[in-house]
Amino acid sequence: MNNFHQSPQAYVGHVTLNVMDLNRSIPFYTEMLGFKILNQTATSVDFTADGSTSLLTINQPAHVTRRPQRTTGMYHFALLLPKRSDLADLLAHFITTGLPYGASDHLVSEALYIADPDGNEIEIYTDRQADEWTWLEDGVQMTIDPINGHDLLTLRSPEGWQGLPAKTIMGHIHLYVSELQATADFYVKGLGFAIASRYSDQALFLSTGNYHHHIALNTWMGVGAPTPPENSTGLDFYTIVYPDATARETAIQNVIALGGSVVEKGENFLTIDPAGNHILLSLS
Repeated sequence: MNNFHQSPQAYVGHVTLNVMDLNRSIPFYTEMLGFKILNQTATSVDFTADGSTSLLTINQPAHVTRRPQRTTGMYHFALLLPKRSDLADLLAHFITTGLPYGASDHLVSEALYIADPDGNEIEIYTDRQADEWTWLEDGVQMTIDPINGHDLLTLRSPEGWQGLPAKTIMGHIHLYVSELQATADFYVKGLGFAIASRYSDQALFLSTGNYHHHIALNTWMGVGAPTPPENSTGLDFYTIVYPDATARETAIQNVIALGGSVVEKGENFLTIDPAGNHILLSLS
């Protein structure tokens, strides 16, 4: 993997979701996707790939409801695997188990797509080397092409899928927003990301350090889409990791200057983008 998810970059490190039923979701995330349980309570579970770092938390809030359609929130979160052979093993695992999946070649990466029992969408991908990416005047070139599954499956390991590799990380998050430009200003002028690519006037891909994207935004739920209820399934919040306190404080002050709110939450800070998506600002 390339070094786009460590200092000095800012990147997405963790995602917290709301689900309807923990007991239904746990087997999916452990048996089907291959996470390990790091911590568990009656209402939440932290999942890990390496046995020590939480990448994903699922909560079952009191009086949880299903997220209404045509609202803002999470389109998908994306787990980045270390090697293409890991993706090959996962593809074979999905085929063997019969789990419905999608697959795409994005030029910068190859990806599989699945959904959890609540319909929360998940991308699992591997990056091509950064020197293979094509940068044009308007950003990095990405497509949605069919994946070459036959070629990929030739890389399967003899032992097959053994769960998420220890070096799996949170690669990016893709969000539904209600208005593209104001939300982009929040992330670019506020949180310090840069536009890496755009798709028409419907989607933007944002990153630090010339990654293809750490965060993506789209208006595919409709311009002016409302924020879902607080206790609904889907995204609770996600975490952006900054390299140091100075970088984070700069982002905080920029968000405040834009009229946004930032609230201290333990050792971290919580903010909300213009679409109502909650973001925890943390340090590496």
